[in-house]
Amino acid sequence: MAAPLSDTPLSPLRTIAVIGLGTMGTGIAEVLAKAGREVIGVDVSEAQAARSLAALESSTARAVQRGRLTEQERTAVLARVRVSTDLGTAADADLVIEVAPESYEIKQQIFRELDAIVRPETILATGTNALSVTRLAADSARPERVLGLHFFNPAPAMKLVEVVSSVLTAPSAVTAVTDLALDLGKEPVAVGDRPGFVADGLLFGYLNQAAAMYEARYASREDIDAAMRLGCGLPMGPLALLDLIGVDTARTVLEAMYAESHDRLHAPAPVLKQLSEAGLTGRKSGRGFYTYDAPGSATVVPDALTPLSGGAGAAGRPVSSVGVAGSGTMASGIAEVFAKAGYDVVLAARSEEKARTAKARIGKSLSRSVDKGRLTAETAARILDRITPAGSWDAFADVDLALEAVAEDLEVKQQLFAALDKVCKPGAVLATTTSSLPVVACARATSRPQDVIGMHFFNPAPAMKLVEVVRTVLTAEDVHATVREVCVRIKKHAVDCGDRAGFIVNALLFPYLNNAIKMVQEHYATLDDIDAAMKLGGGYPMGPFELLDVVGLDVSLAIEKVLHREFRDPGLAPAPLLEHLVAAGCLGRKTGRGFREYARR
Repeated sequence: MAAPLSDTPLSPLRTIAVIGLGTMGTGIAEVLAKAGREVIGVDVSEAQAARSLAALESSTARAVQRGRLTEQERTAVLARVRVSTDLGTAADADLVIEVAPESYEIKQQIFRELDAIVRPETILATGTNALSVTRLAADSARPERVLGLHFFNPAPAMKLVEVVSSVLTAPSAVTAVTDLALDLGKEPVAVGDRPGFVADGLLFGYLNQAAAMYEARYASREDIDAAMRLGCGLPMGPLALLDLIGVDTARTVLEAMYAESHDRLHAPAPVLKQLSEAGLTGRKSGRGFYTYDAPGSATVVPDALTPLSGGAGAAGRPVSSVGVAGSGTMASGIAEVFAKAGYDVVLAARSEEKARTAKARIGKSLSRSVDKGRLTAETAARILDRITPAGSWDAFADVDLALEAVAEDLEVKQQLFAALDKVCKPGAVLATTTSSLPVVACARATSRPQDVIGMHFFNPAPAMKLVEVVRTVLTAEDVHATVREVCVRIKKHAVDCGDRAGFIVNALLFPYLNNAIKMVQEHYATLDDIDAAMKLGGGYPMGPFELLDVVGLDVSLAIEKVLHREFRDPGLAPAPLLEHLVAAGCLGRKTGRGFREYARR
């Protein structure tokens, strides 16, 4: 009888079999061969095996053209790869990685056959991101040698590899594949066995909510995607990403997540089922949330849902002067944006001293732009001259657009809107920059709710291109048209959304952040591993805990509470760990401690 794997020294993982030669399997084979491993590729389809080999030849040829490989190195890489339709060719492998379709039946059959083929010390890895590694291991003759090895697509480019242990996995097997991942130039992250693991566990919940938001006709697909790209710095919008992943694949992952979590946020949005069953699975079929010029193409073509450019609608009201209420960072940034666009700006605060301090902050910002060569000194001076500080809301008497950026407190905002109602001329547009409060509650504080709208800028306002334009049920069409026209002039990308908690960005972002906190709270993964997984596997500019500490844990908790109160979904309840940190005064970078500690300045 063979000794248990945990007690047996593992041979170096030099010969590796890849079972399933689709896009992912071919990419993994390429990575392994480039790292000097002997690769045995196996696929049930002879045609697919041939296509995989052709894809490797094309990919390595491109690498030579780009100077990433020499012709001699390319020849060596291709010589290390052989393909077959016979699973028996995996007999000599030190490691087998299966990337077959996401089906227990298919994967279990492969593992049963491999049990009779490979050596006792061979490690068996599944590339699943949706199915239980433990369940697959339990069906194997030697469950201690089975683990998960989850690469991300495209495997040659993506740095993240999730190394997934079950309760049965031998530590020596984990060490061996972790060392291999490092050898491949990847960043391995150790995770436990649950559907989606870390990156997809967070990513697919977010994608599901975006699909549900679209299905509810809350916002257009274009606006949802633009909001998340421009508001969060993501490389792709969620609906475009669903098309890339495959709508059917996303549905499978979510079904597996829901089966384990029973969290309604993981229950696949009905639109995913409808699209899947209609064969509209995304790029691979040529149509999903968007329409593509051919199956497999990335080129989006107009369809019946594509917005008409410059469509006819109500004409906006003329705007030449703007009032900005507030003296904080956001108010200063918004005033700078309008002044740069040529508007005369009144920057009003509760005292003239605060307003002058805010203008001085804008002056420093403009000076930095001059130092970086983005503005001339003369232009910066002209921009600053367009801003008039004032210590009273009375200074807004003649503005065409009054926009508030005061504290995120409904009572404070309502008092301000009541004051603006008395001060501003008839026909002036009144806007709030709230990120979480009901715009209609501000509107009802006035005698002209039809003139009130939301303009949610993102911080820092001079740099961030997105503005969420929030209409209430009372907002007049020409007020909406006015704000859209103003956004064009100030060079911001406007997205339309209705007046509900979180609008687009925060409604999708903060449940994702909350779920990341729950992972740490449940000791599933570390802060560093989760942050690394989302940056490397999801393309996020910051990990969730980096972002939470920047935003402020108190601000994050307030938004989570608003979302939970609005949607009454138990899955949106703020994570207790977040509440405990806020109660302890650990609010993030601004206090020197949040999820991490920071050096005091």
